[in-house]
Amino acid sequence: MSNQLKEPVDDDSLDSVPHMREEDKESVRLVVATHEAAASPHETVLSVSQSEEMMQSRNLLWWWWWIKALCICALTLFLTFVFAKWGVPFVFQKVLIPILQWEATAFGRPMLFIVLLVSLALFPVFLIPSGPSMWLAGMIFGYGIGFVIIMVGTTVGMVLPYLIGLMFRDRLHQWLKRWLRQAAVLRLAAEGSWFHQFRVVAIFRISPFPYTIFNYAIVVTSMRFWPYLFGSIAGMIPEAFIYIYSGRLIRTFADVQYGHQRLTTVEIVYNVISLVIAVVTTVAFTVYAKRALRELQNPEVNESGEVEVRKEERFEMNNVIEQEDSRHRRFGSSHALP
Repeated sequence: MSNQLKEPVDDDSLDSVPHMREEDKESVRLVVATHEAAASPHETVLSVSQSEEMMQSRNLLWWWWWIKALCICALTLFLTFVFAKWGVPFVFQKVLIPILQWEATAFGRPMLFIVLLVSLALFPVFLIPSGPSMWLAGMIFGYGIGFVIIMVGTTVGMVLPYLIGLMFRDRLHQWLKRWLRQAAVLRLAAEGSWFHQFRVVAIFRISPFPYTIFNYAIVVTSMRFWPYLFGSIAGMIPEAFIYIYSGRLIRTFADVQYGHQRLTTVEIVYNVISLVIAVVTTVAFTVYAKRALRELQNPEVNESGEVEVRKEERFEMNNVIEQEDSRHRRFGSSHALP
């Protein structure tokens, strides 16, 4: 009886019962109204307590976020201080200075040209990062010849994995099934016209996406060779200049610190301004690439969102149908009362 009284009873449903007296109907209305009046304060208390709990949880999450941010900042500052205090001198003394001395005594510049070119061409085939070779090209040869070495070597290093990947396309397709999200992103590069493919490949080259893996994985899509090649070259130009500049800057610091050379005021100002410009440019390219990739993914996101909306509408419609069926069954049982 108590469970039945919890269900809402309207006047039309009571009037539709033929064998119920007016006194019984009035008593049912009074009992239901009394039950609702008794239940409403309890529900109000529950809603207030739930809102207070939600506010407390939000405040805790807010404080926890700030604590984590402060801890990360403190750890970053500590690691930066340790690296600047002990890491940088170790790298200069044990790595950079021996490399520069080896470069000056062991090989001539033509041989170094060939060594760096071959390393930039073959390292991506074996998934080895080619950043150190780009730095050496910038430190040794500068902007002119260093740029030629980087662009020629990386172009060959992007074409060879593409051609090798064509021979193992089925295996690469099975391998990419383990990472469905990354595979879906890669398929964006192969859609659309020639210019669209060129643009997306250039964006991938300046984005944080590892380009050594991209060289092999792109063959499982319908990407054509020429937009892949020209898009890769266009995307590598900013990276080449950044590597050359950072290599020249590292060599300048090494000469000042361990080569007993001094910089003039103009050179110091130039290095500081160029360093700021290089950092800002790198961050800007990275942000632009991430934003462009998100914009390319928006159609898929919108499509999935529309699917979710349709599912929610279908679920709500089923609930309405079930409520109507239960209401008809309840009215039918009430008509069957003696």
